[in-house]
Amino acid sequence: QVQLVESGGGLVQPGGSLRLSCAASTSIFSLSFMGWYRQAPGQERELVTSTIIGIGTNYADSVKGRFTISRDNAKNTVYLQMNSLKPEDTAVYYCKAATLGGPVWGQGTLVTVSS
Repeated sequence: QVQLVESGGGLVQPGGSLRLSCAASTSIFSLSFMGWYRQAPGQERELVTSTIIGIGTNYADSVKGRFTISRDNAKNTVYLQMNSLKPEDTAVYYCKAATLGGPVWGQGTLVTVSS
């Protein structure tokens, strides 16, 4: 079963940038769906962006034009580039992959946007 490990979170000022990484323990070449979700305190987990083989990418309206998802199959890693960060982007960010055995989640990485 694939395991996912997120990294790259931290404290950043409003307007700043961060790049999150989601490293998989096995090849992601055949994983048709990979996505980034986030959960802010007291709120439900929400889909931020996803990439689906043969279909493309999609983004939540709140992050369109600011966030970019990409995948590097050679490195078994999915990235989330976050620019123009806002305080409301503060959350724990999770990586998710759809596998034949069901969905797999990472442990999450905390992003705090504050001055």
